[in-house]
Amino acid sequence: MKSPKLHYFDYNATHPPLDTILTEALKDYHSEFSNPSGATRFSLKNQGKIEEARQFFMANDGFPMDGHIFSSTGTEANYIMIAALRKKFPDTKEIYTSGFEHSSMYSALEYFGFHPILIHSQPSGEIDLDDLREKMTDTTLPISIIYAANETGVIQPMDEIFKIAKSYNMPIVSDCMQAFGKIFIDYKLLDGYTCSGHKIGAGIGSALTGLQASLKSDSLGFIQGGNQENGFRAGTENVFAILCFHRSAEYQINQLGGVLFDNLTKQMRIQEKLLELNCEIIGINAHRLPNTHFTILPIDDLDFFMMGMEERNIQISTGSSCKSRAREASPALLRMGYSEEQALRAIRISWGSLTSQDDVEVLLSSFEEVLDFL
Repeated sequence: MKSPKLHYFDYNATHPPLDTILTEALKDYHSEFSNPSGATRFSLKNQGKIEEARQFFMANDGFPMDGHIFSSTGTEANYIMIAALRKKFPDTKEIYTSGFEHSSMYSALEYFGFHPILIHSQPSGEIDLDDLREKMTDTTLPISIIYAANETGVIQPMDEIFKIAKSYNMPIVSDCMQAFGKIFIDYKLLDGYTCSGHKIGAGIGSALTGLQASLKSDSLGFIQGGNQENGFRAGTENVFAILCFHRSAEYQINQLGGVLFDNLTKQMRIQEKLLELNCEIIGINAHRLPNTHFTILPIDDLDFFMMGMEERNIQISTGSSCKSRAREASPALLRMGYSEEQALRAIRISWGSLTSQDDVEVLLSSFEEVLDFL
């Protein structure tokens, strides 16, 4: 018996695999599987594929070619970026960051000895620029700000943050996991950034740290034991995952204009229905990703609501995928001024280029059915 169709609305956790791209990359890997770190011409051919991927990302962001470091996950990419920041600022004990960062960023900062000083959060989901200005006036520090929040989808005012940082000659680094492939990123504002393949349909196994020349060094001193990735990250490169990442990134960037419009259309349709059902949309007036709604339900029975949606083969989430099993109030929402009770009623709906209009209508009709039942 054929399984019922899954209506998938958890793109911010992971993008469904782009089957054609992954299948072609797997065929490529099957026919040419030599270790890219070897000295033979077969190995060098695979190393050349990695360099082609590096060249693609260089053309996209304008960073130096050797400032692109492939790793295995977004978490590792964040660690590599903060390792570069630690190398640049060996004696700095603190850093300015937002209350909306992914948990891996806070962990990376702690690991490398940076105490995070949180910039005040506004109810809109944006940082308080006046607070950042005051903080920089008192103590000048590097800045690490997520480009677009995992849960709310709110895009931070990076151009204004850039102006503040540059007036003090300080770098900005940014977790761009959610922004990459979904919106046009202004890389000129950044000294370092990270992105991940599985967020754009490339499957699991590859991520990227991009570093401007100002943050590069001979060695980051983080993962050692080999000279792979120009000495920045030891370990045999995952050629298959990097191939998938390269091709998926190319696909997503090439079709971005059309997908942006389509996602915005779906966002407005979903928003209209959510408001009709007395849901509160977080950051509704802020500049947000076009594929995300983080909303507070008008009921207390969140677990039963999620069960009802799962019974209808609809997958949504209660927030960042690294915390969704914990069922605790989102720290980001608490910092925005929401109560714990409100935060525990929040769900995230996210979609993408493979989401059909039928998926959206099934989502909305099921949403209404389950809410009415509860």
